[in-house]
Amino acid sequence: MTVKTSRDVRTPADLAGWDPASKLGFPGELPSTRGIQPTMYRGRLWTMRQYAGFGTAAESNKRYRFLLKQGQTGLSVAFDLPTQIGYDSDDPDVTEEVGRVGVALDTLADAEILFDGIPLDQVSTSWTINGTAAIMLAFYVAVGKKQGVPVDKLRGTIQNDILKEYVARGTWIWPPEPSIRLIVDTIEFCAAHVPRYNAISVAGAHFRDAGCTAAQEMAFTLSDAVTYVDAVLERGRMGIDEFAPQVSFFFYTHNDFFEEIAKYRAARRLWARIAKERFGARDERSMKLRFHAQTAGCALTWQQPENNLVRTAIQAMAAVMGGTQSLHTNSLDEAYALPSERAATLALRTQQVIAHESGVADTIDPLAGSYYVESLTQRMEEGFERYLGEIEKMGGMVEAVERGYPQREITEASFHFQQQVEEGEKVVVGINKYATAEQAPILTLAIDPDVEKKQIARLTGTRKTRDRGRWTESMDALRHAAKAGDELMPRFLECARANASVGEQVLVLKEVFGEYHDPGYF
Repeated sequence: MTVKTSRDVRTPADLAGWDPASKLGFPGELPSTRGIQPTMYRGRLWTMRQYAGFGTAAESNKRYRFLLKQGQTGLSVAFDLPTQIGYDSDDPDVTEEVGRVGVALDTLADAEILFDGIPLDQVSTSWTINGTAAIMLAFYVAVGKKQGVPVDKLRGTIQNDILKEYVARGTWIWPPEPSIRLIVDTIEFCAAHVPRYNAISVAGAHFRDAGCTAAQEMAFTLSDAVTYVDAVLERGRMGIDEFAPQVSFFFYTHNDFFEEIAKYRAARRLWARIAKERFGARDERSMKLRFHAQTAGCALTWQQPENNLVRTAIQAMAAVMGGTQSLHTNSLDEAYALPSERAATLALRTQQVIAHESGVADTIDPLAGSYYVESLTQRMEEGFERYLGEIEKMGGMVEAVERGYPQREITEASFHFQQQVEEGEKVVVGINKYATAEQAPILTLAIDPDVEKKQIARLTGTRKTRDRGRWTESMDALRHAAKAGDELMPRFLECARANASVGEQVLVLKEVFGEYHDPGYF
């Protein structure tokens, strides 16, 4: 009998030479293609972790409490741009951005308000922060201590991935070398003191947001992860199995349902091989790629915004079928503003309907063995490896970034996608097909116009009441440690307790590390 194959119909011929024992295995077993847990969502649902934060810490705390009451099972903190790039709210260069795209957080006093009434031993918290990640980690540990929560009971993740900022997002502060030094410090600190906290979430999501393909997203992310692991190992204080279980990942999930599922399956398989063969991992936890997924905000449109509910549901389902450990679903008003309370609730309900009504959580990896899914997974893995090989030839991801390689690849992919949309080759409902002149009105979140005044007043009050001597000592100790090459996390913790602000600490480190300027613009 002749086995037929074609572009449209997948058959056993598409899996010629494919070995299910080595390529697939069982759920919870290496190479983790079928997921990292043996019972997957039969044992426990993914963490529903809606990304939220705006205005002041008090306003964001109110939203967190609301979402937890609606059934959210984890927190995810969104920061304003000044906090992300290391400026205090009273800096005249940034006051118009205070509290606009996330919460303003200047000192430990703000962090205490942010988590007021939220027991940190009962909820995990993700921090989407990079340049100032180590400072925020110190804030979180200090808040936990004030709540009486032992540091080894704190759970969550800090994004802490600076390389993708140089490529796709822009919230850098210092050059790559000292920035990676800070990341290594946080990884070692968490491994030694905060064992239930992920010290880094290597993030491909922002590559994808900038317009790259699924293969580029995963390849560039894994290249970043290799860079960070190499940096920790080069310092020589820890072996791979001492810290790798606290390395996590973060990806965007787009509209191409099966491509996204295959992307996650292939990534797990490839990371297991990298951890074992390149880094010599022996602990299976070091080889298991754990990730948070977010539905694709860049795929949502301001035209016909109700369509975004459908897009988000499809993307969320793909993330679940792909085996995510936690998930954020974007709101229908994503293209307009930060989520309104109603839109945020609908986004959370999308996850809950999938979890409890769709039936996908009733079985483990139901797509295993599909001719199409497995052949697509194989092709995705091969695509990742080609990019990884190119980056290795350049000397690694830092060198590739300095040459502008990933930047060019993403720009070209984004341009190609836009061409396809404009020429009608790729349909976007409501944009280049089924467009209407009418625009359905939706309610959007309005940020308090006085948010910067309120935040500046809080910061001014904190500065007036803090112990000046303790603050001076903490600043001097931070400066000395930075110059001497010492570990900085103990210094950040003391700065937090002295109510030193984010901007003050960043200025001290700028004296030592300098500042990064994008060679493409300066």
